[in-house]
Parts: sequence; C-alpha cells; structure tokens
Amino acid sequence: MSAVREGLPEGRYGRSADERADRKLKIVGSVLGVGLLGLVGWIGWDYVAGQSVSAEVIKFQVVSDTEVKVHLEVRKDAGVAGVCTLSSQNEEHAEVGRADFTFGQKSSRVDEMLSLKTTGRATMIELVGCQAAGQGTTPTAG
Repeated sequence: MSAVREGLPEGRYGRSADERADRKLKIVGSVLGVGLLGLVGWIGWDYVAGQSVSAEVIKFQVVSDTEVKVHLEVRKDAGVAGVCTLSSQNEEHAEVGRADFTFGQKSSRVDEMLSLKTTGRATMIELVGCQAAGQGTTPTAG
C-alpha cells in the first residue's frame, strides 16, 4: 500500500499568500462597510431631522405683466406653520418679484394656488426655500 501525503505540517512554513490576501480583504471590507453604514446613517439623520417644511412648484402661469399664479405643494409636520419664499425672474434673469407665503393649516400636505405680484413680466419662478415659521423669516405676503 502506498502512503497518502496529506499536506505540509501546520505552522511550519508560515501563512500562505492566500490566507494573507483573505485577511487583508476582510479588513478592507470591514472598514468600507462601517464607513458606508455611517454615511447612510448620517444622510438618513440629516433627512429626518433637517427640514420640517419642504415644497415643490407644480406649475405656474403668467397672468399679466404684474402677476404670476403659482401652484405650490407644501409638505410639513401637521402642527407646524411653514413659510416658503418664492422669487420670479424675467428673461434677463433679473428678479421682478419675491414674496413669503405662510401655511398654517393643520394638515401635513397643502396644495395651494398662490398669486405672486411682480414689477415686470416674469418668465420663471424659483422656490427659494421653506422653513418652519418663526425661524428668522418674516412673512410679507400670503
């Protein structure tokens, strides 16, 4: 009968190259995994804790040289009053109108058609931003 050779004696010749590579890959994978998990957590926290009032301009219609109708959808916490600032620009991108609109409804989603007064013919509308009422914005229209 012939003897079956089983392999090298354990620990006699050090680690193999494959074992060293596996260990490095495990370390790199763990570090990248923890970093990715931290990034996702940070983005999630910023999204949840960041803005309590947000909005989106659905559409707008230029009514005249001095007025634009804006359909705005606002999302906020039900008990929070929100203030959104709209700006209108003309063809040369000069601002021809700006106003703050307050939304004090108790619902968490508000769809409203607003009238923005302008000093010239507007060609575009920009939602400058929204925030909870009382955070430094003084409502001037609405």
